[in-house]
This record gives sequence, structure tokens and C-alpha cells, in this order.
Amino acid sequence: MYSQEDLNSAVSAGVISAEAADALRAHIAAQKDATTADAEHFRLITGFNDIFVSIGVVIMLVAMGAIGDALYSNNNGPSPASGFLVAGAAWLLAEFFTLKKRMALPSILLLLGFVGGVFFGLLGFAVSVIESSDNNDTLGAILVSGAGLVTAAAAWLHWKRFMVPITIAAGTAALTVTVVALILAAIGIDTFAEPEQVILTLVFVAGLAIFAFAMRWDMSDTSRETRRSDVAFWLHLLAAPMIAHPVFTLIGVTDGNNIGIGAAVAVLAVYIIFGLVALAVDRRALLVSALAYVLIALTWLFRTFGAVELNFALTALVIGSALLMLSAMWTPIRRAVVNALPSDFQSRLPAANAA
Repeated sequence: MYSQEDLNSAVSAGVISAEAADALRAHIAAQKDATTADAEHFRLITGFNDIFVSIGVVIMLVAMGAIGDALYSNNNGPSPASGFLVAGAAWLLAEFFTLKKRMALPSILLLLGFVGGVFFGLLGFAVSVIESSDNNDTLGAILVSGAGLVTAAAAWLHWKRFMVPITIAAGTAALTVTVVALILAAIGIDTFAEPEQVILTLVFVAGLAIFAFAMRWDMSDTSRETRRSDVAFWLHLLAAPMIAHPVFTLIGVTDGNNIGIGAAVAVLAVYIIFGLVALAVDRRALLVSALAYVLIALTWLFRTFGAVELNFALTALVIGSALLMLSAMWTPIRRAVVNALPSDFQSRLPAANAA
């Protein structure tokens, strides 16, 4: 199976003409009754060798972490040596499996290992400093923000070297940690009666900002033929839970089983809104992130109205049927949603198939 990047590379190398590549894309799109953009492709696995190498990568990184723990053990937090050893090993392995072999799944794991190793290595040092300080909360927020900023810089270096699409999302997540931690340090989180609500509000705002950032990448490649579309995919995947969780927490879904009929109906209404947004931008991440909350709401509704023994089965049946129906009818439903939008918005979104 060949990706859009492979086709573009073949055209650049002169192996095939641009007209032949466009004809191949159109042929595949016609076979699937959808445009290339509608399929929301991204590279993950090109063969079993990707899985084979990924297993080896995970084992190697776990081994480096264990060695780091043995060299320097921090009982109250992550080991700095462990994090930095994992990050160093991930970078060196990426020089071969990402830069030369261009393997998708191992590259993703190595990026996560590198960024995670840098962050937890810095966090280990931060914990040791916090333990010797009296003002733990403020200092802790400042040190965590510093760790996030350095991690974002490390992700940027990784992007410049390897250009793995998920790297932008990882760096954005690190910057989000930096900004949220600095705000919490500035406002003094302990002064609020419900600090969790403040944190959720900040996460929600950050999620909206990341969604807007993802849309900027999406709008630069509405045909979804380049790496920019893959970058947008991972950014949407990062933004979706940051938007969904605060919203459904505010509704009261996470408070327990007895959420009330008003909250259950609100969950379904919000999910429909999420669905319309997902259809308009042709990204399914919001729908996936909100699934758990819809399952909780529907289960409560079925149990409340007497279907106690079958509540979970009925919930699974309704949700499963709805998702499969939406998947099968995605193109015509999306066409109707996009056509209802102003023409200025339509021009910035992936084209809806007119067939």
C-alpha cells in the first residue's frame, strides 16, 4: 500500500508523472465512493515488519529505563537518568528506523520515547528540588513549566531532524503544559475553593487553541496529500479529549452513576454538536473522545426507563449501530453539512464528494 507521501515522492523523483499520480488517486477515490481527503488516511503500519521492529523498540526503551533506575533511583519521582537514557536511545534508533528506513509505527514510538524521556528526566530533577523547598506548589508549577518548555524545544529539534508528523502534537502538548503550569503558578491555585474547575477551564481553552492550530494545518492541505494532513490528524487527536472531558465534566457525567435525565440529554445534545463539527472538518477524533461519556449517559437512560438487565447491551447496540451507519453514510451526510455552510468556510475545508 502506498501513501500520498510516497506518490508525491515518486512524482518529485520523476518515476511517474503528476498526471499519472492524479489519475491513480482519482481511480482509488472512485472505487471507494469517497475523495482521498474523506478517507482520512495516515501512515501507521505498512507491514508486519513494522510491528516486529516496534516490539524491539519497546523492549529496548524499557531496558534503558530500567538501567537508568538502577543508576539513579528517586523514590518520590521519576529517575532523571532513566528519562535521559530513554531519550538518548530513542534518538539514536530514530537515526536508522526513521531517517533511513522510514518506518511509521516505530517512528511514532521513538518520538514518544524521546519526548517522554526528556520530560520525565527533567521532572525527576524538579522533584528533587521541590522536596527541599518550603513553597512546593508555586515552585513545582514553575519547574514543571520549565520542563515543558525544554521538552517542546527538544520536540522541535526532533521535527527538524526527522519530520515525524506526530512531533508537532507532542511539542504542542509540552507547550500546553508550560502555559497551564505558569498560569497556575501566577494565580495561586490554592486560593480557589474548587481548583479542579480552574484546571479544567484552562485545559478546555487550551484544547480549543490546539483545535484551531490543527485547522490551520488542515486548511493548508485541503486535498490531504502531504505530511501537513498527518500533522493535523495528530493535533486533532490531542485537542479532542482536552475539549470533550471538561465539557462532560461540567455537565456532571463524571460525578457518578446517578447523573440525572437533564445531564444525560445534554450529553447526547453535545455529542450531536461534536458530530456536526467532525463532519464539517472531516475529522473523527471528537466523536471517538466523547464516546465513553455517551455510553455512560445512554446506560443511565436505559436503566432509568426499566431496561435494567439489558441496559449495557442496548447501549452498545445503539452506539455501535449509529457509528457504523455514520461510517457507511459519511460522504453523503458530510456533503449535506458542508453545503449548508457559508461558501467562505466551504473553500477552507476538504471538498465533499459530489458523486
